[in-house]
Amino acid sequence: MPGEFLPAGTGPQELVPPHCFLPVLVLMPLMGLRDKVIFLAGRSEQYLPVMLFSALMGSIGGAADFVDLVVVFKIVTCVVWTGAGVSKIGAHFEHVVPPTVSNSPAMPGRVKRLHYRDVPNDLRPSRVAWSMAHIGGTAVEIIIPITLLLTTNATVALIGALCMLAFHLFIASTFPIAVPLEWNVFFGFTAIVLWVGFDPGTYTIVNFSQPVLLVPVLALLAFGPVLGNLRPDLVSFLPSMRQYAGNWASSVWAMKPGVEERLNELPGVENQIDQLQRMIPTPYERDDAEMTLQKALAWRSMHSQGRGLFSLLYAHLADIETRTVREGEFVCNTILGFNVGDGHMHDARLVAAVQKRLSLQPGDLVVVWAESQPVHRRTQRYEVIDAALGVVERGTWKVADCVAEQPWLPNGPVPLNVTWTATGYHRRQTLGADPNRCDATSD
Repeated sequence: MPGEFLPAGTGPQELVPPHCFLPVLVLMPLMGLRDKVIFLAGRSEQYLPVMLFSALMGSIGGAADFVDLVVVFKIVTCVVWTGAGVSKIGAHFEHVVPPTVSNSPAMPGRVKRLHYRDVPNDLRPSRVAWSMAHIGGTAVEIIIPITLLLTTNATVALIGALCMLAFHLFIASTFPIAVPLEWNVFFGFTAIVLWVGFDPGTYTIVNFSQPVLLVPVLALLAFGPVLGNLRPDLVSFLPSMRQYAGNWASSVWAMKPGVEERLNELPGVENQIDQLQRMIPTPYERDDAEMTLQKALAWRSMHSQGRGLFSLLYAHLADIETRTVREGEFVCNTILGFNVGDGHMHDARLVAAVQKRLSLQPGDLVVVWAESQPVHRRTQRYEVIDAALGVVERGTWKVADCVAEQPWLPNGPVPLNVTWTATGYHRRQTLGADPNRCDATSD
């Protein structure tokens, strides 16, 4: 490593040679083409740009390039924060805050109840939840990062870094479902290192040696969020920078009796209710295991898309009370061994892979699935998937209808706009129908 590629005024220190980043930069995208689980689990949308810029700028050398490299690290960090902040604008995120706060073991019960309008009669978000979401969340993740990126004042940088550290510590304290907590630790640590460890008067965007290079840097970092928010079907919510914004692709699986047990026939798979009953050293009783898994469905129903998903189940399945219903993320955990809250991992393709191995009958496994809301539309797109028949219905629902309802849908299913139905498929709506018979057929 060139000796001059060091922070000004420091002695010799060991830095990573640029060529050492090449194996990861080449192999991770290639593996992602074969298995996106690996790509997303590695948080490639954040760590690969850091490696890429480290390799490119580190191969040039020079004291100015070290300043540029630190500035680029700051830009990457601020794009992640700001992208997440922008994604929280809208109706979804305020429905994320109450169940998240409720999950915190350190939060007093009275404070938890303040996040709902009228517990237990009205579980929609209160004004406290709205303020927590859009002032403590949206505003913090947009205003403070932009300030940190532009400031040359050490005091402002210190205050901003401490605010972001506190922000990440709060998120970690709630133990939110499907969140990689190490990410919060890393970014809280990064905030201190980049803005307290480096003089903001020197390591700031205004001191970037070649401003023209900021154009491709920003273009590369903005590509995923821009495309992902316009076409969420093409980009995971992680590269879209919608971390925990409440606007996710998601699913719920409804299985006839015995189908969940058949999942154990898949290679390396054991369904979660069986796992919980043999968990060492404190195995669950069957009823306790079932209650634990039902908590995930309650959690889903508290979010905006949950109201739409359960509306689909009620509209399509007359025998819903006899079925085993599971949160799609939990099923994804057992089948793939990993999930990051991305419904693209348990969509029609995963259902088709399950069907290929289990040869289920029509109606045995019905999955309701929803895509994220595009930034320019007021609706979310959904699919109803029968494992044996494939996608049998597509349509949309209005987000406004979902957020206006209670989690348990006391007024019945939200309005559903059907845009396509498979030939020969008919919804089963007769509540007195034989639960062992399925009307789901296709020509």
